[in-house]
This record gives sequence, structure tokens and C-alpha cells, in this order.
Amino acid sequence: MERVSLNANWQLQLDGKSFGVDLPHTWNGSDGQDGTNGYLRTKGVYSKTLAPENGVCYLEVLAANSVAEVFLDGVSLCRHEGGYSAFWTELTGKLGKEAKLEIAVDNSPNDAVYPTMADFTFYGGLYRGVNLLLCPDKHFLPTSNGTGVWVTPRKKEGAWEVGIDFEVSESAKGASVLFVLNDAEGNAVGAAKAKGADGKAVIKVTSPHLWDVDDPYLYTLTAAIEGGDSVKVETAFRYFSFDSDKGFFLNGRHLKIKGVSRHQDREGVGNALTPEMHEEDIRLIKEVGANSVRLAHYQHSDYFYTLCDRAGLLVWAEVPVISRFSPKRQLNALSQLKELILQAKNHPSIFTWSISNEITIAGESKGLKKALVELNELAKSMDDTRPTVMAAVTMCPADSPLNSVTDILGYNHYFGWYVGTFRDLDKWMKNWREVAPDKKLCLSEYGAEGIIKYQNPAPVPGDYSESYQAVYHENYIERIAAADWLWGSYVWNMFDFGSAARNEGGVRGRNNKGLVTIDRAVKKDSFYVYKAWWSDEPFVKIAGERYLKRKAGPSEIKVYGNVDKVKLEVGEYSAELEGAHVFKFAAVPIKKGSNLVKVTSGGLTDTLEIEGVDEEPAEYRMPEGCESFVRNWFASDSDEIDPTRFSTADKVGDLVKNAEVQVLIKKFVGNKVPKFLLALVKPFRVRTLMKLPFVKMDEQMISMVDRYLQTIKK
Repeated sequence: MERVSLNANWQLQLDGKSFGVDLPHTWNGSDGQDGTNGYLRTKGVYSKTLAPENGVCYLEVLAANSVAEVFLDGVSLCRHEGGYSAFWTELTGKLGKEAKLEIAVDNSPNDAVYPTMADFTFYGGLYRGVNLLLCPDKHFLPTSNGTGVWVTPRKKEGAWEVGIDFEVSESAKGASVLFVLNDAEGNAVGAAKAKGADGKAVIKVTSPHLWDVDDPYLYTLTAAIEGGDSVKVETAFRYFSFDSDKGFFLNGRHLKIKGVSRHQDREGVGNALTPEMHEEDIRLIKEVGANSVRLAHYQHSDYFYTLCDRAGLLVWAEVPVISRFSPKRQLNALSQLKELILQAKNHPSIFTWSISNEITIAGESKGLKKALVELNELAKSMDDTRPTVMAAVTMCPADSPLNSVTDILGYNHYFGWYVGTFRDLDKWMKNWREVAPDKKLCLSEYGAEGIIKYQNPAPVPGDYSESYQAVYHENYIERIAAADWLWGSYVWNMFDFGSAARNEGGVRGRNNKGLVTIDRAVKKDSFYVYKAWWSDEPFVKIAGERYLKRKAGPSEIKVYGNVDKVKLEVGEYSAELEGAHVFKFAAVPIKKGSNLVKVTSGGLTDTLEIEGVDEEPAEYRMPEGCESFVRNWFASDSDEIDPTRFSTADKVGDLVKNAEVQVLIKKFVGNKVPKFLLALVKPFRVRTLMKLPFVKMDEQMISMVDRYLQTIKK
């Protein structure tokens, strides 16, 4: 099988205009990140002329967001619904002469296709490229995963075997198929033979070299049809297990999963990434010391999964069943999950299939549990070697029946950012252990915005500063590390990413919770918090690299490092601290003018030049009037209710009259609350509604809502 790139020289008809493009391409590279929430969601038609081809061939479309239809000389060949998986269609016998290939791609809102709504831009276009697959007459069928071969290594009764499933063309059904497994050095360690019609084979392996996060050892399976096709698949041997008290085990060894989440876009290019961009992301994820990545909230590029295989990164793979459940989209949810597993199953880095994310954020809808059970059963039927998972959200009660659907579970919490304080995470985890001690849990999302131009010597939630983001993560990583029973955690997010609907903190069109900026140019202070906790690479780093003008006088200077002692020098001032990860030097004297700050630890050193000023620059603070979903919760950690402000004791009808509440409703749910439903609930107190069986919020959640409402004057 030979892959021929078709990425060059396409013509795109879009929004009444026609222009030339190369793939990968999106038409939302700019407007999908400008924050107007009016980015182009429409149909674009890509076209090019294909040269004659007399042999067996297939068209491979690596992704098209979100609905696509392929035409050849005006005749429709196939339609695909789902913006993140690959699809194929056969062109054999259709290219006897030059032919016009057209791929119509539509990212308009669609009632039948997930995602429905989400905090990321739905970039349109052919953003992963297109290939022509040239095959001999006797060939593996590529139309399910691009190779027609699936490899499943498993430990069975103390021994190892490689299960092989394969699909071949009709012409190869009677042919012999040889499978040879080679180790990383090229030595054959096992082989098997089958007939094309068999569709299955098994190779027994003795004492294989196991794949690990520190030793990502890969084998290569070569599948060859006698007198025909040949394909290669990288694979690996590993096994894992989970325990509700002890966490995660890889190959029988306890391993705390140190994870980051990743979206697939970049500044100015949207999701149309080059291989080099994927490779840079891997290098940054490895540098911070992570051993796992949650590929949110959809199927990512097959190349990125391959890079994870080779880099030793455990992968949480996911489908875009997110935020708002829709029965109309259930068939599409099943289809996208099936495609994810078929197309990504060969990647040994993948350790779990995720069936949904925050699906109860707008409340638990009728039919939701049945739909999740159906997705879970599909995943288990297609792959019994990996557990299933889903990411729940704070307002989903610990004892919710939904938490028993999947094998393992994650929860997304933003205590100290959207709601509550860090102390609320402690309370929630304590309650979880009391209510659901048998559940195998990770923290699947947590984070805070960190806009690098904002700096603050006394950071607070809602100031959007890089300084507060670092404080937030210093607190979270300490709590996560102390909870041995948590099998892992995933920072939200590794990189800032495009979210066209956002306009927060003075930055439009972007979620700024990344440890690294969207252009990958700046590693924020929070990046070094995790590097200090996770990485084995010795380093020291002075925090505040962009906080260079500070008010003259005593100042706190923080140093991050994976060392046990650091020395700080500023002019004649010198001090040493012993500890780990985060070293805080209080009341360091900063004089007016230039101050050279130097930190050393053994042979390691870092310097920073700080200018002492009378008043810090105004641009270090978020300007007045900037939109924000976040409030300062540190000032409202009391059980006392101020009657001049709203609380859950107030009636819904009184709340919705308030202009500020109206703005919040519009931001979070738009104009989609039916008038009859609003009229029905107006007489009820908020607390009464929150305790209804189908809502069922616990006292901790009600308390947090109270504290939020207490920030709004009546």
C-alpha cells in the first residue's frame, strides 16, 4: 500500500469567493480566535483535478469538520458526519481519465452531529490533509482504519500473545497472509500464517520487552499477502490496572498519572497543524514532566497518537459527547466512538476510551444514562483490553448513578476559579471518599486563566494574572500529590486555545488556562510549577519572568526547581532555603532602579533583572470593565447570609429580574430557556429546585451557589 499526498494545489469556493489553498487548511484560522463569536460556519467546497489511475485506489480524508461529502465529476461517492475522524472511499475504476474531485465541508451548526456546544472553536475545513492510497489487486482493506490490520497484545494466563484481526479484498480471500513480529532491533520474535478469509491470527511471544513511560519500547508487525499487499503496524506489550485505594499500576508497578490536557489548535493556523507543530507539542509535554495526555475533547491526529506511542505518553482518548446531551445525536455519538476505536486501537499509548465530558453541566436530561450505557457497552464490545472512562463535572453528585457507568472516572473541578476556594476541593474529596470509596477516580480537569501581561504581588481569583494562575496550581498539585488514592490528574490545559465565544479578562476568543501560550512561545510560571514537581531534569527558575517592574521595597520572590536547596542573591542581600518544588523568599529588598536577582543550587543558576519603581505599570492589572465569569471568592467564605444580596433562599422570579443575573443566564444558556418553563419555576426558591431528585445538588454545591449569589446585590 502506497500513500500519495494530495495536499497541494486545491481550489476552495467559500463565502462567494474562490482561491487557491494547500492542505491542511481551515477557513477559521483567524476569525475562530477573534472573540466575536461570529466566525464563519458555512459550507466550503475544495476541488482539484486527479490524474488518471488504472489500479486499485482509495481516497483517504484524514479529517473534515464537521460534515463532508465527496464528489467525483459531480457524482456523490460518500458522506461523512463527524469532524475529527478519518474516512475513506474507493476510487478504483473511476479514474480512467482526468477527473474533478470535490470535497464539500460544512461546519454549520448541525442537530445530528456532536459536539453541540463546547468551550472551543469548531474550525471548518480539510485541516489534516488528503491522500490517495494505491494498492495491488490483493490488498488489505483500508476503509476502517487506513491499514486493514488491528493488533491486540494481551497477557493471558501468565503468557503473552498478539491477537491480529484483518480485512482483505475479495481477490485476497484465498491467498495466504504472513504476519511477522519484529522487535525494535529488527529481530523476528514470532510469526503466524492465515488465509485471507480467516480474518484472524495469533502470535505467541515469550518474555516480551514491556512498553513503559520511561522506556517506550515498540515492536513492528509486518502483514503481507502472498503476491500482494504489505503493511506495517507499530505495537507494544503493556498491561495496567486501577485500584480505588492505591491508584494506577502500569505493568504491575504503581504509577501516579501526571497528566495534561491538549487541544489541537494554534494561533493563526487554527487546527490545520503541520507535523512539526505536533512534534513541538510532544517536546513541551515531555519537558514539563507529564507522563500522560488527555486528548480533549475529540479524536486527534493519528500522527499525534503515534508520537505518544514513541514518547511514552499514556493517552486518554475521547469523543466529543460534551456539555449538552442530545438524543438526536446519539447515533452520531456511537458512530464517532466506533470510528475512534477502529482508527486508534493499534496505539499502545492509549489506556482508556472516554465516552463523554461534563455531559450534565446543563442538568441531567431524560435518556442520558441509557445513552451513556449504550456508548460504554459499544466500547467494551470493541475493545475488552482497555477500561472506559468519562469526565463528570462538579455539580454531578458523588452518588449519581451515572458514576457507575464506566470502569474508571474523572471529575472536572475549578474550586478557586469559577467556584469556591481551594478548601472546597479538600471538602469535596473528603465527601467523595465517604460516599463513593469504591470508585476509581482522577481529577480530569482543573485550571485558572493566566494572561501573561497581568502580574500581581497579591494575586486573587478573577484577576486573570499569570501570578494567580501559578498560586492556583501550587495549591492543586500539592493536594493531588497528597491524595494517594487519586489515580491521576490532568491540568486544564497544556496550551492556551481558541474559543470564539470567549471575551474574558481583556482577551477575546481564547481560553487562557494553558501552561504555555497558544503560539507555544511562552512557558508561563505555572509550567515551571509542574516541571518542579514532575520532571527529573535538574533546574531552577525564578518566577515572574514578565514581572520585571516591581514596587521598590520588600518583595516576595519565588523560585521553582526540582532541588532541595536554593540560594538567592540580590545586591548585598543573600538567603538560602531548603525544601522542594516551590521556594518562597519573603521580603526581599528591591531598590529603585536595576536589581539583578540570582538564584543558584549546586551547578544550576538563573538570573532575572528587576526594576524597582514607585508605581507598577497599569498594564500589569486587568483593566476596569473587562468581562469576567470569575469573582473573588476568598472574601465570601462565611455561612452568614447578607439579606441585601441574593442567596438560594430567594425565589427564581426575583433573581431573573436582576440585570446582572440576566447577563449570566444569557452567557451560560443563551435564549433557550422556554418561557413556559421559566414561568413554572419562578415561584420556587432556588434551594428547593436544587434539591429536586432530577437535580439533586448536595449541601456543598448549594453552599457554593450561595456564595456566588451573595456577590450580587438585590
